[in-house]
Amino acid sequence: MAELVDGGSAEAVSRVALAEIAPEGTVGALITTTAAEDGVLALNFVSTLSGYPGWHWSVSVAELPGEQPTVLEVELMPGEGALLSPDWVPWVDRLEEYHVAQAALVAEAGGAAGPDGLIDDEDDLVDELDYDDDLDDDDVDLDDEIDFEGPLGLPTSGVDEEDEAESEPDDDGPEQPDQS
Repeated sequence: MAELVDGGSAEAVSRVALAEIAPEGTVGALITTTAAEDGVLALNFVSTLSGYPGWHWSVSVAELPGEQPTVLEVELMPGEGALLSPDWVPWVDRLEEYHVAQAALVAEAGGAAGPDGLIDDEDDLVDELDYDDDLDDDDVDLDDEIDFEGPLGLPTSGVDEEDEAESEPDDDGPEQPDQS
């Protein structure tokens, strides 16, 4: 931890704590100092942190009689007009929006949806919506077979017999590696 400034004012102690967590040059001027409760001060500093417009650094400091100020908490807090993430939407609500969108697609395409509201025959929907099919059925043959005659059903093509492991281990134990 950085050393405390002699005299140990709440602002000086706050700046030392901020220097430990905030990138250099992202802590600006002191905005406000508010007495919270029983010797606790809340100090707010301007934040110049890129990507966080409207945010400020907040430091809670305890000032007890006869003691040096002590940092309780340091955090980056949104101020008025700060950019915030959107409210959290539960999955069940997002899924409902998806079902409604699927039903609209089905209605638009003249298809039928299943009991869960999802499209039963996706091929019909794709045909109805006139999607371009860049891939011909002849380009991909899903019936091509791979020869699986090796041990454990692994393909044998591209494997030399010399590369295969010995079928019976030596009774002498593991071999020492070559010291070349």
